[in-house]
Amino acid sequence: MFKQKYGTTALVAGASEGMGAAYAHALASRGMNLVLIARRKEELEATAADIATRYGVKVLPVVCDLAAPDATQQIIHVIGDTAIDFLVYNAALSFIGPYLSTGPSTHLDIAAVNVQTPLALLHYFGGKMVARRRGGIVMMASLAGFQGSGFLATYGASKAFDRVLAEGLWYEWKPFGVDVIACCAGATATPNYNNTHPRKGSFLEPKAQLPAQVVEECLQKIGTVPSFVSGTGNKLVSFLLSHVLPRKKTVKIMGDSMHKIYGSKWESN
Repeated sequence: MFKQKYGTTALVAGASEGMGAAYAHALASRGMNLVLIARRKEELEATAADIATRYGVKVLPVVCDLAAPDATQQIIHVIGDTAIDFLVYNAALSFIGPYLSTGPSTHLDIAAVNVQTPLALLHYFGGKMVARRRGGIVMMASLAGFQGSGFLATYGASKAFDRVLAEGLWYEWKPFGVDVIACCAGATATPNYNNTHPRKGSFLEPKAQLPAQVVEECLQKIGTVPSFVSGTGNKLVSFLLSHVLPRKKTVKIMGDSMHKIYGSKWESN
């Protein structure tokens, strides 16, 4: 049903491991051919080879730094006229720590990967989906984008942008047969997350989800809602922070939690 509804080929940006690889496996298991985008060549090619062997689908790995100003043009050049029927923008760049403790180039790179490149990819591939009157798009957002978060300020702002963008396009493109959804995930046990060695930040903090859990919920919900929060625990915390507590309190909780999880690392440097 999934392939019949959306088409034969999916593009996953940020696909070498973690959530992106989970999307790639899930879409391949549904019979879709894949274009996988990531900047680390060896990891990307290993993931692509594993999926091609396991599911018997065509997988094209495309090595590309999504912070590059011409990232979209690089991708188009490699894939040529290949029609992309389903797009997952999972790639994300983040910086954890005080805003002023890193240079402006770090924040600009976050904006490039999390905001500018998805805008360009959505305009190009989404435009073609609208013209064909069929397609699906997943934008990976985050609970960090529901309110300001100290020590994660630029990342949180970029994820708020992604969610609102996806919700707007959900409305615009639904009459043209293109489903758009923002998946707002909480802590997820990806290699990148695990490598930060996070401590427990608050008694409210839910257990980290597995990437496959987030992906399956998203692929079941696309076409039904413009955005959603993944996982029962995350839904409860999101409701409390967004609808029960005052905004000032939610921002303080998020900042205090980030400081408790990671503060000793940057304060010891």
